[in-house]
Amino acid sequence: MKSVKKIDFFKNIRQVREFDFGIFYYFDGLVISEMKEGVIFGWKMAERAIKGAHEVFGEDVPIAYISNRINSYFVIPTDWIKFYKNRHQLYFYSVVGSTRGNFLSVFFERLFFRNSLRKFTDLEEAIEWSIKEIKNKKDLA
Repeated sequence: MKSVKKIDFFKNIRQVREFDFGIFYYFDGLVISEMKEGVIFGWKMAERAIKGAHEVFGEDVPIAYISNRINSYFVIPTDWIKFYKNRHQLYFYSVVGSTRGNFLSVFFERLFFRNSLRKFTDLEEAIEWSIKEIKNKKDLA
């Protein structure tokens, strides 16, 4: 698995925010996360990352999110309900990972995530798809 810091696309970075649970990379309309090993990612952590996105992009910009699962960690799938109750909007969500555990987690996340969730085994393919989708969304607006 590739870290976002090791691919050519990293040169487009707007901001990096490092939290105790992981690192979030903010690009134009795109957020890529790399969580730390063993983290149980829940709503309180998500709120901090969302606040960072709002500070970087503003609140009315379509955003794509890529979870680059270079480490093994857990997501609390039911916390997506809290995401929506707080009126947050995530237009495109993709997961990059190659282990069975990653895709089992995606299965549970799909139960609670309202929009399309895509899975990839290659980070650069996920970025390409996300950028295309964000561009299409902006063109339709």
